[in-house]
Amino acid sequence: MAKDLDELLDEVESKFCGPDPLRLGVVELPRGGGGGGGGVLSNDRSRAEEKETLRSTEAFKKEDDLDSLINEIFEEPNFDKKCFKLKSKSSGNSSVRAPIQGLGKSCSPVYLGGSAIPCGIGTNTSQRACDHLRCIACDFWVVSYDDYRWDKSCDYLFFRNNMPEFHKLKTKLVKKKGTRAYACQCCWRAVEELTDLQTDRQLRWVCGRH
Repeated sequence: MAKDLDELLDEVESKFCGPDPLRLGVVELPRGGGGGGGGVLSNDRSRAEEKETLRSTEAFKKEDDLDSLINEIFEEPNFDKKCFKLKSKSSGNSSVRAPIQGLGKSCSPVYLGGSAIPCGIGTNTSQRACDHLRCIACDFWVVSYDDYRWDKSCDYLFFRNNMPEFHKLKTKLVKKKGTRAYACQCCWRAVEELTDLQTDRQLRWVCGRH
């Protein structure tokens, strides 16, 4: 009777109190490092999971860096100002040129005159000497000096080398009341009376608009 009881207890202990073969394979095989196929498979799975975790971390990091870079660009204090300056600069050039071409008035006809002739916009009814003359040959503005004439020794090289600096030109200016001395870089005149510019074919002067 006692022997049968001991055998029954041993049988129960072996079934319910012994080590779990499934748990043993999961826990102990990875620690063994080379015991069997189950340990190698567990190690491979662990490495794969670590690589996947690392990739996910790097992807999130790159995405965060990209977001930070975009935010820095749009949050830069001078971002809007730079765009505004570029736009205002380009539009400013066109707006400055337009009034010069659109609102400027030309003399018709174009007059030259002595120092007694008033300067301004010349017309048939308002005979004024143009003071905005430009030479289309040398592309210089025409200068004029009241109560002066040019010395007879003036030549092309003199004006070529000294225009438009008055302190150099005055060495060839001679005082003469009522006369106005005109000059560009290639031509020069001394005028006393109101003169229509078209009567002097050698001059390539035009009204540069007032």
